[in-house]
Amino acid sequence: MTRDTLEQNQIPVYFVTVLLAVALGLLVPSLAQGLGALVTPAIAVLMYAMFLQIPFLDLRQGVSNKRFMAALLLANFILIPLLVWLLTRGLVDHPAILVGALLVLLTPCIDYVVVFTHIGKGDSRLMLAATPVLLLLQLALLPVYLGFMLGAQSGVVVSVGPFVEAFMLLIVAPMILAVLTTALSHRSTVISRWNDAWAWLPVPAMALVLLVVIGSQIISVVRDIELLAPVIPVYIGFLLLAPLMGALASRLFKLPATAARAVTFSASTRNSLVVLPLALALPEGVRGLAAAVVITQTLVELVGELAYIRLIPAWVRPVGR
Repeated sequence: MTRDTLEQNQIPVYFVTVLLAVALGLLVPSLAQGLGALVTPAIAVLMYAMFLQIPFLDLRQGVSNKRFMAALLLANFILIPLLVWLLTRGLVDHPAILVGALLVLLTPCIDYVVVFTHIGKGDSRLMLAATPVLLLLQLALLPVYLGFMLGAQSGVVVSVGPFVEAFMLLIVAPMILAVLTTALSHRSTVISRWNDAWAWLPVPAMALVLLVVIGSQIISVVRDIELLAPVIPVYIGFLLLAPLMGALASRLFKLPATAARAVTFSASTRNSLVVLPLALALPEGVRGLAAAVVITQTLVELVGELAYIRLIPAWVRPVGR
């Protein structure tokens, strides 16, 4: 098997992994605690593998595309938060569900969105180059959005500490290691081979994250399915309306089709795997249900992405076609 073959078949790999994770989590519930302990390390490994694929020395080219960056930021940090605020007004009486939904819907994806953008005929290179900007801005803005949308009456206290800890462990540390690895690979044959070996690992690492995340939490999702019912229409509404936000931002800045598809995928794909540790760091009374809310979004979104990779390329076309 070649790397190209692996990458071209990664969507079936992910879905088989999800089915396996669901089966393991439900049939062998004693594994859940062990898998849960692997969530943060698995995500850190995934981030390192992903960051090794980012051409950091060429990021200026992507970030300097001002129209693309403007549309991307407008979609993810203005239009999508407005949409999320409207969609979640019906959850204000369910604070644990509300905080879980806000955590996941307010954070744009920074990992497999690149994959789906590529499969959906978008500009995955621009998407990859924008990843550090999306990371930094969501870290800065998420506490602000949560403070506004939760309100004092929710009773949920969200500490900044877990956000900073998760950011350092899951983002900053893997990114620094990846940059050092890339820089040293030009000077060392051993590190160059190490770098080449890790080029095979983004797909297996993503599969591992899906396995440990869903396997550790699926029993909570099934157990609390009646409690989770109010959030499912919210996720379906987001699935249908988020692409419109990305397309609107792209149209306002007159982006070419491939860049517009990248913005549309980014607006529609959320950072569920990375925010799960944040949900698990919430106060004891809400963490379990909030984590189940995050995992439910992952399951809904993965199904939606199958539609996106077919519909978005057909819908977001070059001008004049």
